[in-house]
Amino acid sequence: MNEVIKGELKIKRTEKIFGLELLSAFSGALIALQSRINGELSDQMGDSLEAALVSFGTGLIFVSLISLFRKDVRAGFADIFKAVKLKQLPMWRLSAGMLGASFVAMQTHVVPIAGVALFTVASLAGQTAISLWVDHVGLAGGIKSVISKRRVIAAIITVGAVVISAWDRFVMSDFSILAITLAVFAGSWVGVQRALNGQINSFSKKSFATSQLNFITGFSFLTFLLILRSLFTDHSIMNLTSGPWWMFLGGSIGVFYIAFSAVAVQYVGVLEFTLLSVGGMLIGSLLLDVFVPTEGTQISPYLITGIFLTYLGVIANGQSRFSRK
Repeated sequence: MNEVIKGELKIKRTEKIFGLELLSAFSGALIALQSRINGELSDQMGDSLEAALVSFGTGLIFVSLISLFRKDVRAGFADIFKAVKLKQLPMWRLSAGMLGASFVAMQTHVVPIAGVALFTVASLAGQTAISLWVDHVGLAGGIKSVISKRRVIAAIITVGAVVISAWDRFVMSDFSILAITLAVFAGSWVGVQRALNGQINSFSKKSFATSQLNFITGFSFLTFLLILRSLFTDHSIMNLTSGPWWMFLGGSIGVFYIAFSAVAVQYVGVLEFTLLSVGGMLIGSLLLDVFVPTEGTQISPYLITGIFLTYLGVIANGQSRFSRK
C-alpha cells in the first residue's frame, strides 16, 4: 500500500515538474515578445533608459491593480516583510528588483558599444555560469544541486546555441573586451535575481506579490538613476511620446514573467529555468519573425539551428536533477 502511495506521489511530482518546465519555456517566449514591444517603445522615445522606466512604471501600475483586487496578493506582500521582521529573510534579498533594473541600465550603455547580438550572448554566458553556482548553494530556496559535468556541458551547449543563433548579427568591429565583461556581469545579476525571487516567493506564497516587490524596487532604482543622470548631464527627464497602444504593454508582460519565474526556479532550479527559457525565447523570436516581421526581417537558418542546439542542452541537463542533494 505504501508503495502505491509513493508511486502516486512520484507521478504527481513528475507532472508538476513537467508543467513548470513548460511554464519556463513559455516565460522565455514572453521575454521575446516583451523585447519586441520595449524595442518599439525605446525607438519612439529615443532613450532606452527612459523607456525602461516607462515599462517598469506600467508594469507597477498593472501589478498594483492586481493587488488591489486580490486580498491574497496583499497578504503575500505583507508576509514578505513579516519574514524580514522575524529575521527569516535578510533585508538585502529584497533587492531583486534592483538587479533587474541594473541589468536594463547596463544594457543601455553596453549595447551601443558591443551591439545587441554580442550583448545577448555575453549576458547569457553570465546567467548560465551564475546559475550553476546559485543552484549549488540553494540560493533560490529549493533543493541544492551538484555542479556535475552534465550540467556544465548543458550550460556550454546553450551558450553555444545562442552564439550560433545570433551569428549573422555579429559585427566584430564593435567587439570590446570591457563591454563584453560588463555584459557578462549584467547577465549574472539576472541569474541572482531569479534565485532571490524564488526565495522571496517561498515566503510570500503568491508570485504576484513577489512580482509587485520587484517592480517597486526596480522602478525606484531607475527613477534614481534618471535623476542622477539629469543632474550630471544635459538629458531632460521623460520625453513621453505617442505611438501604438501596444508599446506600453511590455511592463505588464514583465509582471507575468517575474511571477512565473519566481515559482519555477523553486522546483526546477535556476539553471534549468535558464536553459528552457532561452529555448522559449528563441522559438518566440522565430514566431514573431514569421508572423509579425519587422522591416528587413529574414528568417535566419542560424536561429533555427540555435533552437535545436538549445534543446540539446536541455536534454543534456535532463538527468542532472537526479544528482541533486
